[in-house]
Amino acid sequence: MNPIHVIKQPLLTEKSTFGASEFNQHAFLVDTRARKDEIKAAIEELYGVRVTHVTTQNRKDRRRRYRYGIVPGRTTKKAIVRLHPEDAIELL
Repeated sequence: MNPIHVIKQPLLTEKSTFGASEFNQHAFLVDTRARKDEIKAAIEELYGVRVTHVTTQNRKDRRRRYRYGIVPGRTTKKAIVRLHPEDAIELL
């Protein structure tokens, strides 16, 4: 997969910014079909940093009830990437 298609967007929440400042970890929304090695290669190519560890989570939204029936939630994939201690990503 192309690195631009693997990484959708960075997640900027309180928890992810704390992880970035304290543990050198960054969170990204990624394609649901992406594997850990593809995520690692995409981050290294896009940001020019060295990745030491990748953790992924499949997140499923809740089902919603509408007038016309029950609609299943959207599934997204979140990747938490730990960088080498000498590297950093400046998102803001």
